[in-house]
Amino acid sequence: MSIKERLETLPWDTLARYRLIEIIALWEGRVTSRHLGNAFGIARQQASRVMKTYRETVAEHNLEYDPVIKGYRPSANFHPMLTRGEVDEYLQLLGNHDNLNPHFTGLGLGQANTEALRLPSRSASPPVVRTLIEAASQGARLEVTYASLNSPQGEERILCPHTLVYAAGRWHVRAFCEKNRAFRDFVLSRFRDVPELFGEALEGSQREFDDGWETRVTLRLGADPRLTPDERGLIEQDHGMVDGELHLPTRGALVQYVLRELGINPDYLDESPRAQQLVVLNHAEISDWLFVSSSA
Repeated sequence: MSIKERLETLPWDTLARYRLIEIIALWEGRVTSRHLGNAFGIARQQASRVMKTYRETVAEHNLEYDPVIKGYRPSANFHPMLTRGEVDEYLQLLGNHDNLNPHFTGLGLGQANTEALRLPSRSASPPVVRTLIEAASQGARLEVTYASLNSPQGEERILCPHTLVYAAGRWHVRAFCEKNRAFRDFVLSRFRDVPELFGEALEGSQREFDDGWETRVTLRLGADPRLTPDERGLIEQDHGMVDGELHLPTRGALVQYVLRELGINPDYLDESPRAQQLVVLNHAEISDWLFVSSSA
């Protein structure tokens, strides 16, 4: 029986655990029985057996045991067998880690009568993501080469990252930039080379000092008042509005991204109310967070 045939016969819960092993190993640079235990609520001994059977069943040479961490690291020849090897898989896993269970996105449980639009994924290399995670968890500074529209070839920056964010169709890291002396958003695909750890983060560069991140904001949206009553009722039903309003809690630094995801420009009203559909009802309350340059 070929490897592909063997994998097709695996129970779905086993397949989910194997996929978690690949994702964590690739993007964090190590995977232990604790990862499996926390994700699936299984005992350490059972988690260790899962790691062992992954190597025996899927890819023996993908993982190398490291006695220091009592777990496995990806080998130099690591090649994902059950996953795509894209950063979206890891970051989506992070976003759901509080309630992770065996039916996380990408299980591939067979054909269903559904179809999801999959847009192109922006590239990000595993070493870059690993270093960002390490710096954020350790409270460290990073020396990076970062490309932007102002510096397409890249320029040196010192960053203190604190959170990975998915917004407006791309992944970025929220970090304090010592050049700008402010918290900014840095797109993962624009890092050139692997960042280098650069000592302890400066005072004032930690997440609790990021006003844009720590400030909670509620967006109040409603149907365009230019629509007919029946049309407004339909839009309100589409979005599950209560008393004609949709309330979306978010962070100050993410207000622009939420509006962009919904196709709303708060300072522009489309000539056609049917094209506009949604409008911001509390523009004055959120104005401090609109179109403030928060990207690098």
